[in-house]
Parts: sequence; C-alpha cells; structure tokens
Amino acid sequence: MKPDIFQAIADPTRRAILTLIAVQALTPNAMAEKFDMSRQAVSKHIKVLYECDLIRPEPSGREIYYHFNAKKMQEFDNWLAQFRESWKTRFNQLDKVLSTLKEKK
Repeated sequence: MKPDIFQAIADPTRRAILTLIAVQALTPNAMAEKFDMSRQAVSKHIKVLYECDLIRPEPSGREIYYHFNAKKMQEFDNWLAQFRESWKTRFNQLDKVLSTLKEKK
C-alpha cells in the first residue's frame, strides 16, 4: 500500500530530510552523511518520501539528486488551511479563560 503524506511527515528523520533538500538538492550519500544512520536506512526514508511525491529525483551523471516538491507540500498546506481559523478561535478563547483565571488569583 502506498504511504500517504501524513505517514511520510510523521517521522522526524523524513521531516529532517525534507528540510535539508528544501534548501538544496542532495544525493542519498550526502543525506546519509547528515544522519547517524546507514545509507540503506536513508534510502528507505527517501523511498517513502518519493512514493508520496514529496521529493523528486533528478539524475545527473552517475548520481541522483533529490529535490523538494513544493507543489505537493502546498497541497498539504491548503488542506490544513481549513482548520487554521478554527484553531485560532479556540486558542483565543483559551487565552481569555487563562487570563480570567489568572486575574481571579
């Protein structure tokens, strides 16, 4: 079964990989150097990110560079946007309750 974007970004290592390649495209070996894990372990994370379309490979000679797919992340951000206003309202209500409780002390 193909993993979904939620499974992909649930893992802290995959989020770290996305952060790295958002700045600059990297090869799997270059990514593995940034983590305390094997190249094979990094490759498994890359596979999940690729299957979710969060990264895209670009061959360059004998190397493959992975690029961040901002369009896919934008789709996720658009989905989250529907909840932001509700969260903002609830946090404001919580602030009011906490302020009231603080004033009563």
